[in-house]
Amino acid sequence: MSFICFGIWPSLRRFSAAFLSSFLLSLSQPLQAATDSDTFQVTASVLAACSITANDLNFGNYNPVSGTPLNAATTLEITCTNGAAYEVGLSAGLGAGASVATRFMTNGGNQLAYSLYSDAARTSVWGETSGVNTVSGTGSGALQALTVYGQIPGGQSVPSGLYTDTVTATITY
Repeated sequence: MSFICFGIWPSLRRFSAAFLSSFLLSLSQPLQAATDSDTFQVTASVLAACSITANDLNFGNYNPVSGTPLNAATTLEITCTNGAAYEVGLSAGLGAGASVATRFMTNGGNQLAYSLYSDAARTSVWGETSGVNTVSGTGSGALQALTVYGQIPGGQSVPSGLYTDTVTATITY
């Protein structure tokens, strides 16, 4: 048996040396990597959205004896999705018997009439009927300011005191 082992051993040694040399040469060669690819879609739905912030309207001091109307203004801050159409309406307020043409600030049982307009000339009453007395626009994606022009008619005989009302500004888009 030892005769056979000694006869095979030198052949196996030559084979191992050849295999090792071949293996080391293959390491110096860059490996060829296989690849595969595919595509996928990326989607999002952009919603039409708006927000509104109403700033208080403070007329300051009204002198009922002067007979002169008292004017003041405030702003509504609108932010809507770029390209979104919107309409802004103003309620009649909380004063008893108020309409959008004549709103009432109250102090106890006393009322002080006033009106709100969408133009500086104070000729276009700002109300809440779509397409009639609302203000419409198109969003830009940035803040847009809408001016609310107020007027208290002169010559109202009312007792002194603080008169208040609450008007709701609504944006529809």
